[in-house]
Amino acid sequence: MRAGEVAEAAGVNRETLRYYERRGLLNSPDRSPGGHRLYDDQAVTTLRVIKAAQRLGFTLGEVADLIEAGRRHGRNTGLQVRAAEKLVEVEERIADLVLIRENVRAALDAGCDDLHQCASSDCCPIPFVALAEARVNTR
Repeated sequence: MRAGEVAEAAGVNRETLRYYERRGLLNSPDRSPGGHRLYDDQAVTTLRVIKAAQRLGFTLGEVADLIEAGRRHGRNTGLQVRAAEKLVEVEERIADLVLIRENVRAALDAGCDDLHQCASSDCCPIPFVALAEARVNTR
């Protein structure tokens, strides 16, 4: 298949296809006598895997590691271990976001309108120092 066909089948654009190729996420394709890239059906599957992994929160670097591990070791890529690690990371981010939501709600309820004024007020509900400490302590 040519680049446009692969991109369309996988739901990405041609630039994304070329970028993933440069990053080593996709194997370099064969070339037609006219110099066009010719991909096999596996390229579509790989692109779909990349996009699915990104939706699960894996970075492109992490996806590249998973793909490379799969190439080296076949089907046993350590996905279970890496997914468990990713789940811990996601849970930490959710906890951070819950804390942020609670503080934004408190600021809205208190009518805070100026961060500098709030920061110097004892009645401000935004824990300026506590937020920074909470983020450091959860990592």
